[in-house]
Amino acid sequence: PSGASQPAAKPSVATMHDLIAALNATMGDQGLGENLDTVRKVRQLMRSYVSHSQDWAQYAVYQEGTRYTRNLVDDGNGKYNLLILVWGEGQASPIHDHAGSHCMMKLLSGHLDEELYAWPDGSAGEAKTMPLRCTTPLAANNIAYMHDKIGLHRIANPSMSEKAVSLHLYSPPYTMCKTFDQRTGAAETSLCAAKRLARPDSAACALPAIYTCALPVPSVPEPLQTPAITSV
Repeated sequence: PSGASQPAAKPSVATMHDLIAALNATMGDQGLGENLDTVRKVRQLMRSYVSHSQDWAQYAVYQEGTRYTRNLVDDGNGKYNLLILVWGEGQASPIHDHAGSHCMMKLLSGHLDEELYAWPDGSAGEAKTMPLRCTTPLAANNIAYMHDKIGLHRIANPSMSEKAVSLHLYSPPYTMCKTFDQRTGAAETSLCAAKRLARPDSAACALPAIYTCALPVPSVPEPLQTPAITSV
């Protein structure tokens, strides 16, 4: 009926470009911060975008010989950044934190498993195994959210035949994080500073950034390598 109130229209995020514009409008100059309402809105935006490879194929750069690569899609307003990660077959990240940042992840292609761990609570210098709390399988268009207040996690591609591609939002952006040894709980600092790729026929600024924390596949005997996760 005329004059009746209508429900507010949800932002249209049909393309990656739409998603970036909606994220900028939703977070403004504040990023995610401690506002849980904003976190929920951003999660909904990430959920509402349906993966189309033509949107993100240009950012899905994979460096052979690495476990995974981290490619810059958008640096937001300085309060967040948006990355695409490409995961090699059977490869996994270390157990890691997020330096106090929010981490929102959407799977674009393939399959990933998210392993959740509690923070090590042993005394300084005391070795303590970090037990796995749970494993969550992720399929295309699934969303995962992580914050240091929840715990630590590790992401793995369980497939030995195909790569996986995921979209990650970090707010605020960070360049350093901690990685953890599951057997001892020992932590070390990892650098995640961005580099620009350069090609002879392209301007460097027109290319995605490849982050230096892309990890090389260990050159150790096969039995000692981290096995692919096959159970959920």
